Amino acid sequence: MASDLEQICSHINEKIGNIKKTLSLRSCGQEPNLKTMLNKIGDEIITVNELLNKLELEIQYQEQTNTSLKELCESLEEDYKDMEHLKENIPPHLPQVTPGTQNWYMKCRLTYCQINDVIKEINKAVLSKYKILHQPKKSMSSVARNLYHRFIDEETKDTRGRHFIVEADIKEFTALKLDKRFHMILNILRHCRRLSEVRGGGLTRYVIT
Repeated sequence: MASDLEQICSHINEKIGNIKKTLSLRSCGQEPNLKTMLNKIGDEIITVNELLNKLELEIQYQEQTNTSLKELCESLEEDYKDMEHLKENIPPHLPQVTPGTQNWYMKCRLTYCQINDVIKEINKAVLSKYKILHQPKKSMSSVARNLYHRFIDEETKDTRGRHFIVEADIKEFTALKLDKRFHMILNILRHCRRLSEVRGGGLTRYVIT
């Protein structure tokens, strides 16, 4: 019982002490010199708080920048690997435009640039196809694996050891339209012996010569 009373008295005395401190601080705040000092301290606290907010924003910005740089580095590394892979596996012969094509494309009302653009897209399709064919199977995605099996199925004894594409590859790897103009340009390339055709199994294989 005595212990309980002591605790109650102690609690009451603590509350009284807090009230006295509050009254003392309030009275201090009324004194001109102390009031000015408290105002300055308040202003400094506000300034420090603003600086902390700016620092927090700067840290967030630096973290975002760091993340972006990391992603950029990873992307550049992938691009570098792709370039190295293409250098090692690029087909030895790709179609090129020669001055001998001029009579043909003039008759078909095609421009040199139009033919050259198609050739670039054909090259793109060839490179994309043979990049997959030279890729380790373990690292292939399901899409790449399906394409790989299609490429193998399209091989014939006449195309073995030669680089070729089919229209499905043009659709898969380029934005070319397989329209009349496209086939005219293929005719020009065949005429100039830059491409040849191997037919069979319902497919036309465009072989790079």
